[in-house]
Amino acid sequence: AALGPFLDSYHSLFGVLTYNTPLVFPLLGSIGTGPDLLTCVTSLWVPPLFGLAGFLIGWLYILLDTVTSDATQSQLHPTIPKVLVGISYFTFQYWLSGILFAHGVDRTSILAIMSVLAAGGFYLLDGTISGLITSAATAIGGPLIEVGLISSLTDSWAYHYNDPGETGFFPLWIIPVYFLGGPANGNLARGFWDALSEKSDARTFGMLVDMDQVPCSVCNGTRAVKCPNCDDGTYVTYGERVVCKACRGKGRVICRECFSKYDDDPSDIENIRRIMDQIPD
Repeated sequence: AALGPFLDSYHSLFGVLTYNTPLVFPLLGSIGTGPDLLTCVTSLWVPPLFGLAGFLIGWLYILLDTVTSDATQSQLHPTIPKVLVGISYFTFQYWLSGILFAHGVDRTSILAIMSVLAAGGFYLLDGTISGLITSAATAIGGPLIEVGLISSLTDSWAYHYNDPGETGFFPLWIIPVYFLGGPANGNLARGFWDALSEKSDARTFGMLVDMDQVPCSVCNGTRAVKCPNCDDGTYVTYGERVVCKACRGKGRVICRECFSKYDDDPSDIENIRRIMDQIPD
């Protein structure tokens, strides 16, 4: 909702679309008596509409993530930098589409550029089935909503695209712009979901799940991971292969990711060895 007016303003300021009664306010004031250095041009209904869209996209990601199995842990749990890169990349695409239109680039070229950016962004920032379904739904649903808005809004709230394009309402290049909104909003939703779930209990659609029943994402509940100091229990030093002392030739060591979950003392080496001896090879 907060970002929506600024994205929308790119298209307003660059002449992609025009509001009959625009809401205009400066973002960065003028120097001296000159014009404002940066101005936002939007409408009052834009923030809640963008907010609703982000909410729906985010929840669709979370719901589909639970029923699909193709995603990796890094895809399901994006880092904060990845989330921010996704939002910035989407913002760049939005801005670039306006710049290209303002400089007279033909709609076919803009469509090709936006499509490449959308495909590349999706591959690098998401790449999941749930993301593909959500992004495709956004690319279809968003323009259809715009058709309804352009056709039904009263004069004081109405807007129109200055180039109605191939559809008679908007140019087709707007579709890949909508598509890239999927990964940007989806990874943000995944990030929030992770933050809300980092408690003693994981919340899943209103139900509380005991974290003891959720396997470790690193060792998958086995409590053992590959020894980082050797190859299958041995390593070569000074031309001779010797048994690794770190894992005592087992090739595996205790998983530190879930160690605290079992209330074990990390300084009790003998207990750790007993645990490892009990774990089957």
